[in-house]
Amino acid sequence: MAIVSLIEPSPLGLYCPLGDFYIDPWRAVGRAVVTHAHADHARAGSQHYWAAMDGERLLRHRLGQDISLTPLAYGEPVQFGPVTVSLHPAGHVLGSAQVRVSDGDRVWVVSGDYKRDPDPTCQPFEPIVCDTFITEATFALPAYRWPPMEEVMAELMAWWQANAQAGRSSMLLCYALGKAQRVLASLPSALPGPVYLHGAVAPLTALYREAGIAMAPATPVSQAPKGEDFSASLIIAPPSAAGTAWMRHFADPSTAFASGWMRIRGNRRRRGHDRGFVISDHVDWPTLLQTIEQTGATQVYTTHGRADELVRYLREQGLNAAPFVTPYGEVDE
Repeated sequence: MAIVSLIEPSPLGLYCPLGDFYIDPWRAVGRAVVTHAHADHARAGSQHYWAAMDGERLLRHRLGQDISLTPLAYGEPVQFGPVTVSLHPAGHVLGSAQVRVSDGDRVWVVSGDYKRDPDPTCQPFEPIVCDTFITEATFALPAYRWPPMEEVMAELMAWWQANAQAGRSSMLLCYALGKAQRVLASLPSALPGPVYLHGAVAPLTALYREAGIAMAPATPVSQAPKGEDFSASLIIAPPSAAGTAWMRHFADPSTAFASGWMRIRGNRRRRGHDRGFVISDHVDWPTLLQTIEQTGATQVYTTHGRADELVRYLREQGLNAAPFVTPYGEVDE
C-alpha cells in the first residue's frame, strides 16, 4: 500500500490528506489552519479557521469579525481524524505559529514565517524535533545576516535626531503588521519628538496594545493637532504610502525603509530612500541553517523566495530537500 504524504502541495494550498485540512490555503477551503495574519498566509472565505490564540484579534481584523475561528493555545493538541495538530511559536509577529502535524508514526512541521531574533512583541521561536520540516526561504542566501536590533535602533535614533535638529520629519516605511510594532516596542523612553502612525498602521498597533504589548506612545496622523508641522516627528507608514498624496502632509520628510532587503548594497538607492535599516521579521541565513539542524529533520521542503538556492545547499549537506511552489512572500518585507 502506498504511503500517504502527511502534507502535500495542491491547487488550494498545503494539504493534509489524512486530516482533510489545509495550512495557509491561498483559496477558500473547508478547514484552514493559519500560521499568522499576514495577507499571503491568511485569506478570506474558508468555512472554518484554526489559529493561535495570540493572533485571534489580528485575524478577525483582517478576515472579518464574524469568521468561524477556533483559537488554540500554543501546544494545545487538536484532532483531525487520525492526525494530531498543535501550534507552536514562530517568533514572526504576534500570534504567529508553526504547525506540528503527526499521525503517530511521523512528525511534520510547517514553519510558516519565522525568525530567531529577540522581539518583545511576540513569543520566541520554539525549535521542534521532526522528521520533515517545511521551512520558509525568504532570505536564504549567505549575504543575509542580521545585525543586532540594538545597533540598528541606535542608527535609527541618530537619523531621527539629526532630522529633528534640521527641522525635518522622519518617515519610516515598514510593514504595517509586525515590523511597525516591533520598532515601536524597541524605541527608548527619551525621544526627539512625537510618533505618528499612518491609517494602515494605527488599528493594528491598537490591537497589539490590547494584547498587552508595551510600545512607545504614538498617535494616528489623522488625530494630529491642527497645524502640526511634524518637523521633529517620526512617522511610521507602510511602503505603499510612498509617493501618494498622503505624503503631502509632511514638508520635506527624510524617508527610510526598514527591511531585510536593506542588507544588500544598492536596494535602498533603487527604492529612492534616504536611509535603509536592516530590520527583518524573517530568519537570516545562519539561523535558518541552525534551525534546520535543530529540528533533526532528514527531509526538508522549502517555500518562499530563495527556495532553489537553499535546496541546492541542503542537498550538498546530504539532506533530502525539495521546493514547494507557493505564493507566500511579503514583497515589502
